Amino acid sequence: MLIQIPRGTYDVLPEESGVWQKIEETAREVCSLFNYKEMRTPIFESTDLFQRGVGDTTDIVQKEMYNFKDRGDRDLTLRPEGTASFVRAYVEHKMFGLPSQPQKLYYIGPMFRYERPQSGRTRQFTQFGVEALGSDDPSIDAEVIALAITFYRKLGLKKLKLVLNSLGDPESRAAYRQALIAHFKPSIHEFCDDCQSRLEKNPLRILDCKEDHDHPLMGTAPSILDFLTDASKDYFEKVKVTLDEMGIPYELDPTLVRGLDYYNHTTFEIMGASRGAISTLTGGGRYNGLVRDLGGPETPGVGFALSIERLLIALETEEVALNQETALDCFIAAIGEPAHRKAPVLLQELRGAGIRADKDYMNRKVKAQFRQADRDRAKFVVVIGDDELAAQSANVKNMTDGSQVTVPFENLTDYLKSKID
Repeated sequence: MLIQIPRGTYDVLPEESGVWQKIEETAREVCSLFNYKEMRTPIFESTDLFQRGVGDTTDIVQKEMYNFKDRGDRDLTLRPEGTASFVRAYVEHKMFGLPSQPQKLYYIGPMFRYERPQSGRTRQFTQFGVEALGSDDPSIDAEVIALAITFYRKLGLKKLKLVLNSLGDPESRAAYRQALIAHFKPSIHEFCDDCQSRLEKNPLRILDCKEDHDHPLMGTAPSILDFLTDASKDYFEKVKVTLDEMGIPYELDPTLVRGLDYYNHTTFEIMGASRGAISTLTGGGRYNGLVRDLGGPETPGVGFALSIERLLIALETEEVALNQETALDCFIAAIGEPAHRKAPVLLQELRGAGIRADKDYMNRKVKAQFRQADRDRAKFVVVIGDDELAAQSANVKNMTDGSQVTVPFENLTDYLKSKID
């Protein structure tokens, strides 16, 4: 019986992996420009971490997590997002006590959510995210947004839209919460079961409901911006002014609440083209209470996460082709058994000098070996046979202009390096 890949997952084949490598390389380059350091956390964590960190009223915790028990009867979960794990590590390793503050961190890795598979949404997906922990300066909110925009632009995307909102401080949210309850309660029976259960627990999540998105009460819901305290208004204004001065345009959307409970103050999404439509490429914001909720000291934080899968769709939609250097520097075509024995020795010398090289392993005829060299986009083909072995030299063909020269084995590495470099 043929075993197939699990539903909602995918294989990245060799001809596709170069694009992934280019994206990851660009992410690391941009993070280096902004002085963000990589941190890696486990793929599975205690289930309690996500229940407390993400929020037990979210769809992620209620419906989408991959939970299991290990042999010690411990409740574990494949990570559905990156922020809770980073904050757990930040607290556990007492990174709040380090002299370098804020801690500016990033990650690239797989996440897992049990969702209905569709374009750009899979059950195993890859996120690139950043977290800045330790500063409540509004300008770092703008920096985090600028990092994401810089990343997309460096990859060649142009059709980007930044959407911005503020969820305010606890006092703002408390007042807004009561206003939402009063707004939705008379007609809550018209909404889905999830929304009905959220009314008292977390009414902001009703605004994020996909099933009741077109209900008339959604369009007339009160705006969080009308309930911001003076301090929250001042904070949000400083974020907007900084973005204005950085030349980063944005649109305000008072219904933007994001799908996680830990957000406060700044929230944002970056939208992009997706096969004729506009979809969310990035989501993020500020989460000042999360470190405390996970057992650490009161510490502000801000970050974002973006999906590589959705990025790939946006690149395809905008017809952006990422340049990938996958060509071989040299292919060795060996003729005869003695030459086949010599080829691995030459390969080892070339590779040791940093030259990307390969040879035939299928005992093909010389013409077929040249065809393989073409498929590998080899810049040079080194031909060795009985005559070359006797002369201790190789016939080197330049695959760009067709010229050929004879080069002694002892000079082969230096010759190729001079031509390739």
